[in-house]
Amino acid sequence: MNTENIVKHLRVLWRTDRIIADIRLRHLLIGLGLRAFAALIAAFGLLMLELSAYFALVQIWSAIAAAAILGTVNFVIAAVLFVIAGRAPSGRDIELANEIHGASIEALQLEARALQAQVSGAVHHPLSTIVPVLLPLIAIIIKNLRATAKTSVNATSAEVRS
Repeated sequence: MNTENIVKHLRVLWRTDRIIADIRLRHLLIGLGLRAFAALIAAFGLLMLELSAYFALVQIWSAIAAAAILGTVNFVIAAVLFVIAGRAPSGRDIELANEIHGASIEALQLEARALQAQVSGAVHHPLSTIVPVLLPLIAIIIKNLRATAKTSVNATSAEVRS
């Protein structure tokens, strides 16, 4: 188990989650914009159909047919935009991001298992985990004691000379 690996995997996991969220948000915003535009066109289509009903009561067939055809075309355009807005996000980007996300989750699980094995080993054999930490610590303490002893000897000899 290495803390640098854990941090690296967490960083990759965080970045891929951001990428996935960005891709999904972009897709939702584009879809929402297209749906809003389609709703606007559908409203115009409905307006044209209402206008055509009005012309049916007031005038002869030519104005009625034109308004009805225009309303029908607006509904067809709105339906096409709804279909385009409902399609899935680009496959490659989200697929790659999901793949990296899965790999970083697996790596974190491996690091967690290694940490669990280390902790259970430390509980069963506490001296085996303390000794590798104590040896460098003892070496540092001895080095500092030697340096302190040399400094005090030099300070004493300087006082004697004065």
